[in-house]
Amino acid sequence: MRRIKFMPIPTEPIGSIPRPQKLIEAVQAFNAGHITQKEVNSLYNDAVRDTIRLFEATGSPVITDGEQTKPSFATYPIHGLTTLASDGVTIPFADGHTRQLPRLTAGPFRYKTYAEGYLVEARKHAQVPVKQAVISASALSLLYPQQRLEGYPRETFVADLVSENETDIRRCLERGAYNVQVDFTEGRLSVKLDPSKKLLKNFVELNNRVFSRFSPEERKRIGVHTCPGGDQDSTHSADVDYAELLPLLFELKVGNFYIQLASETSRSRVLRVIKESARPDQKIFVGVIDPINPKVETPEEVRDRVLEAAEFIPLGQLGSTDDCGFSPFGDDTSTSRETAFQKIRARVLGTQMAAQKLGI
Repeated sequence: MRRIKFMPIPTEPIGSIPRPQKLIEAVQAFNAGHITQKEVNSLYNDAVRDTIRLFEATGSPVITDGEQTKPSFATYPIHGLTTLASDGVTIPFADGHTRQLPRLTAGPFRYKTYAEGYLVEARKHAQVPVKQAVISASALSLLYPQQRLEGYPRETFVADLVSENETDIRRCLERGAYNVQVDFTEGRLSVKLDPSKKLLKNFVELNNRVFSRFSPEERKRIGVHTCPGGDQDSTHSADVDYAELLPLLFELKVGNFYIQLASETSRSRVLRVIKESARPDQKIFVGVIDPINPKVETPEEVRDRVLEAAEFIPLGQLGSTDDCGFSPFGDDTSTSRETAFQKIRARVLGTQMAAQKLGI
């Protein structure tokens, strides 16, 4: 039986870890038809086992599989579907590069892959609890084109999407996930796309349609992650005022919130908004590690960031985390595996040091 290591201030990762270069090259070779599915699967298995071994060596009380076998944090449920076109919503990043979502071409909408498969495989090798990240319903709602699909109205698509997203979360809970983290990186971006915040409100309402299907006890094991995007050491919405997002974010019906904070220019200002907006029954995991900064934080820097957060957030609600995953897209090599694990180790040690300083 897996037992979670007690920490007075809980600390958890977000999700992805950079893939080994050998695996990235193998995936490219497989997509080009140069190697077999069996060959690439062998490297996937090796990467998962190695990632879990290195994750546990950091002392992290909760781990993930590093998303080694996901094509990306956003598209894993639909990878391989035949009812998609490549010309969907384009997301521009500050450094000029873009990521593009596919576009749905026909219904009914169904997941091809559920995240429970990643979880089950990871738990075979892990000695500590494993959390599982899933993509939000609101992110996948962007697949539906602006023009109505003949014979498949948007209302029917949304109903199908809500059911599939619920299934994705529920299966992970039932298969032993320590908790389930719903990635909601489009939250801050939505304010950039629509300053009236109507889009953000629609996203919150849609996600709450999913969360409302779970009991209060189940929602304690469900959380939401928000950040301004993190890909190739760049972001898509860091220029959006956090104060425009956070009050609505805390309307989501979940028990845990994982909030990017380490890379903010004014952390105290954001913490003040969190203090004013969060409810007493919501646990706040503040970001104390910046994955897109190549500098490895010291445990002392992490300690001080946790102590700063403790000035605003009650200790019973406070946790620490990373701002974002280290490689949300499978081909992102901007951060090395070694750097990622060094940063995670600093987060664990620094959080322990903060708890000691606080006398808990």
